[in-house]
Amino acid sequence: MRRIKMKQLLITGIGCVFIITTSFSQTIDNKLVNKSASKEAIALYNYISHLGDNILSGQHSYNGDSEQFYNKAQNISGKYPAVWGTDFYWSSGEDPGDRVVEAAKKMYKKGAIITLMWHVGRPMDDAPFGWKESVQNKITDEEWNDLITPGTALHKRWLAQIDHIAGYLKQLQEAHIPILWRPYHEMNGVWFWWGNKRGAQGYSKLWQLLYDRYTNHHMLNNLIWVWNANAPRDIPQDEGFDYHLFYPGHDYVDILATDVYHFDYEQNEYEQLLKLAEGKPIALGEVGQLPKTNILDAQPKWSWFMVWSNWLETANTEEGVKSIYNYKNTITRDEVQIKN
Repeated sequence: MRRIKMKQLLITGIGCVFIITTSFSQTIDNKLVNKSASKEAIALYNYISHLGDNILSGQHSYNGDSEQFYNKAQNISGKYPAVWGTDFYWSSGEDPGDRVVEAAKKMYKKGAIITLMWHVGRPMDDAPFGWKESVQNKITDEEWNDLITPGTALHKRWLAQIDHIAGYLKQLQEAHIPILWRPYHEMNGVWFWWGNKRGAQGYSKLWQLLYDRYTNHHMLNNLIWVWNANAPRDIPQDEGFDYHLFYPGHDYVDILATDVYHFDYEQNEYEQLLKLAEGKPIALGEVGQLPKTNILDAQPKWSWFMVWSNWLETANTEEGVKSIYNYKNTITRDEVQIKN
């Protein structure tokens, strides 16, 4: 059983409605796309699926100082975020994977929910990866076709790349830590090498190949698969296109998320993501400026928000941060009690 702060939960059955205001016993079946999901992943997903109108607070920190902005959020609000996130991005020096694993273990022991992402360079490049030179560089159609075609040299390089990260995720599985896993994010934008690849052989194929490799080959059963787009926009050469053009299908996704910067919390885009999700949870994978309480009142189905590192300071006032952390439906770390 886990207890969550809430106004009400409604669970409907045949001919009856139960109103639960304090806690509930989680006995529902595994609804994760991985039917071999770990009990910890199932418990976390069930928890998120039953948040009602509540939202988990979250904060990202760069992997060079994995608690810097997480602790800053506590310094401002007086409470620790429920969700802690960082990135496997290898930008310089040594591979950060080991310190990401150790930081995740430490934060999980403190009671945080863990979300991990991966700004990764092109498979034809060697680590460490330059931002403009690799992560945001282009990939030709011919290279893309080689990438998603088993047996090619580029596909083999891609396998080595993803297998390397699988090793770190396995360490977290061995520690019984469930992960909100959101790789290859903002795929509907034009700024990453995996971005704006449409059709069955586009981004959707890459996601499906990754899912298959991690689930059926590496048997990573601690992952909750978070498909994380960007809020659509029509800025020339900086577009974010409609969500559905890049969605790999319900058989490969547990949670649908989007990234919102510059207070671009458009109601029609919220409704668009809800419609695409068809009952699956939705989340704000990254935000710059936090939503105001009136936005959360109008958009109550977001499962969590995660402020992007230093944007906590550069795009938000302390008063704004405190307002959201004190919002009636915001859940902080001390209010998360997940017992497997």
